[in-house]
Amino acid sequence: MRSRYCAFVKRDEAYLLRTWHPRTRPARLDLDPSTRWTGLEILATTEGTPFHTTGTVTFRASYTGGSLHERSRFERENGAWVYVDGDVS
Repeated sequence: MRSRYCAFVKRDEAYLLRTWHPRTRPARLDLDPSTRWTGLEILATTEGTPFHTTGTVTFRASYTGGSLHERSRFERENGAWVYVDGDVS
């Protein structure tokens, strides 16, 4: 999760797509160049240990003028954790 946040900060579309599950990955991203991310707070996690194949991360990502609160789902794909999808609240 933290590496994906950093990729959003740097607008590293290639990394974000590479760490997105193939089943749910979009063809491309349209990242807003005016968004300035200012912080990440991990609120909760479930599973996601080396013994699990799935996990969730609930987080708040702040940006100038607001914040995003999401519960993200991840799966292990070929040994690496990849983002599947999330519920924004």
